Amino acid sequence: MQILAGDIGGTNTRLALYHSTPASPLNPILEQTYSSQAYDSIEAILQQFLKQPSAQQIDRACFGLAGPVIDQICETTNLPWRVSARKINRQFGFEATWLLNDLEANAWGIEVLDSSDIYTLNSGAANAAGNRSIISAGTGLGEAGLYWDGRAYHPFPSEGGHSEFSPTNSLEFSLYQALSERYGHVSWERLVSGPGLETIYNYLIRYHDAEIPTWLQQKMNDMGAAPAISTAGLDSADPVCRESLELFTHLYAREAGNHALKIMATGGVYLGGGIAPQILPILKQGQFMEAFVAKGRMRHIMEAMPVRVILNDKAALNGAAQYARLQ
Repeated sequence: MQILAGDIGGTNTRLALYHSTPASPLNPILEQTYSSQAYDSIEAILQQFLKQPSAQQIDRACFGLAGPVIDQICETTNLPWRVSARKINRQFGFEATWLLNDLEANAWGIEVLDSSDIYTLNSGAANAAGNRSIISAGTGLGEAGLYWDGRAYHPFPSEGGHSEFSPTNSLEFSLYQALSERYGHVSWERLVSGPGLETIYNYLIRYHDAEIPTWLQQKMNDMGAAPAISTAGLDSADPVCRESLELFTHLYAREAGNHALKIMATGGVYLGGGIAPQILPILKQGQFMEAFVAKGRMRHIMEAMPVRVILNDKAALNGAAQYARLQ
């Protein structure tokens, strides 16, 4: 069986072809990455991908998308796309096509990760069992869960990243007010994401009445604002970058803890997406876990939750393929 899987985000669209047999569930054959912003639809990208000789015979397709999926249709959050599984199926003649929220696809991918694909921030309780949570900061902020029925995990989507951000001190409240004046509704995604890190930095520059150093501005121009801020923060090369990264890490941990507590993720919490592996050095320093467990009377429950960073950037892609294989 040939499976086409996709991980469709606001920045990149990754497509991969897998061959599946009972003996070899997922054998990757071909993978390509496309700039999402360079295309006006997923169908345009699929037309490019399917021109390759090895991609001519496809049985099933499954795509993880950054946005809510309702009745197998997705209005992508950070792209002006409307994606329909039925339309894709009609146009390309696949046996079946499914759409998943991208974090739901990540959740399906957890079971096919190797031990080398994971870094453990908190071991949690011995033999921890129960629901799991996954939260991923990247172009946006995705959240999903895995319900444990006592025998198996059942991934389910969430749009919790768009719930209301809650400030806890004067600095955060001032930041909230600035964003509220600009956007009205201030979600966690506005701060816990790549653009969110840039937002935090720009706010702190104004807050401290400082200026962006010339060397940092050049790095921002060369590699993008968020990666430049993150790199300078990790290296402590610029104090505002460091402060921005620490605040970002604190907020990431708080919302990860919020989501985990709401679904009682006693079976483990997973940090996916592109940012967590990049800022792993600061995640290891303890401030993430301290903010994660700071839930008052529920602290002991939080401390018992295993917390792991997904290092494999193909988790969502493999998860989409795994979902198609099991249907």
